Amino acid sequence: MKKKLGVLILTVCLLSGLFSGCTIGNTEFVLDMNNVGRNDVFSINGVDCTKEEVRLYLCNYQNIYGHEYGIDLWQHDFVGIPEEETLEYYVKEVTLAELANIFCMNQLAQEKEITLTEEELELVSKAATEYYDSLTREEIRYMGISKGGLKEFYEKYAIAQKLYTTLTQGVNEEVSDDEARVMLVQQIFVTNKADAQTIAQQLSEGKNFETLATNYNEAEAIQIHLPRGMYSEAVDNIVFNMEDGDLSGMIETEEGYYFFYCIDKFVEDMTEANKANIIVQRREEQFDDAFKEFIYNSDFDLNERVWDSIKVDTSGSITTDSYFEVYNKYFSE
Repeated sequence: MKKKLGVLILTVCLLSGLFSGCTIGNTEFVLDMNNVGRNDVFSINGVDCTKEEVRLYLCNYQNIYGHEYGIDLWQHDFVGIPEEETLEYYVKEVTLAELANIFCMNQLAQEKEITLTEEELELVSKAATEYYDSLTREEIRYMGISKGGLKEFYEKYAIAQKLYTTLTQGVNEEVSDDEARVMLVQQIFVTNKADAQTIAQQLSEGKNFETLATNYNEAEAIQIHLPRGMYSEAVDNIVFNMEDGDLSGMIETEEGYYFFYCIDKFVEDMTEANKANIIVQRREEQFDDAFKEFIYNSDFDLNERVWDSIKVDTSGSITTDSYFEVYNKYFSE
């Protein structure tokens, strides 16, 4: 049986927030169960991932995501939901995808002769020691890891990070105020042309915009912060030429019909924050160009028997969640 990771393999960064970015559009990849060691979880181009490494990531993710909202989600019984929508399924998929990503990045780094310096290896060693010393006996037993194994796992993670940094060097980080501009607007969106014509007529007669929005708007919100690219180019071309207090008139798109009222054409603090988002997006695009070809030419194999046997431990004895936090302590920019 083949297991499709699909978009998850390459959008894991968005889910976990561990890398600055590593998505490659909607590319889908397939893992099957050929040529994997009997006790290993998966193999990428003949390089195997062990149960120990999977359990290390799994138990950290289970505690990061299981307590994400300040409550213990593992103690809630969500009866009747499909397996694909359970927290355990999600955490296991994130674990598998993140590790597949790291293994691919390490192999690409090897091709490009990207290695860690002596100073970086020393930081890896310190991080491994600190994290290992933070573990309880139950956690060490569950993961089956040693301090030496932890050092090896941190090395892989550090090399993946270094590859990303190397491949995104030279990205233009100059972003103009206009490119990053975020507006504060009120909107009306309808899918029915007759409704759109009625709204246009009433606006031309001086009807209050917000009142019409309350009566007609099919979008989730009336008042929104709007950056470029949130809607179609047809919307951007009109809205981003509006002044405070302007009405847009009816804008026809493939999805339906929009009307906008401009409250503030330049929200300064959100514009500044959006500049950082644009730089991250540029880095992702540059990284994608280099990483995509490697992914397309890689072989992924999953040992489903071993993978299915690995379970999330919800007994309460596995509480570690600082694996990535410890890494960032030593490798912060």
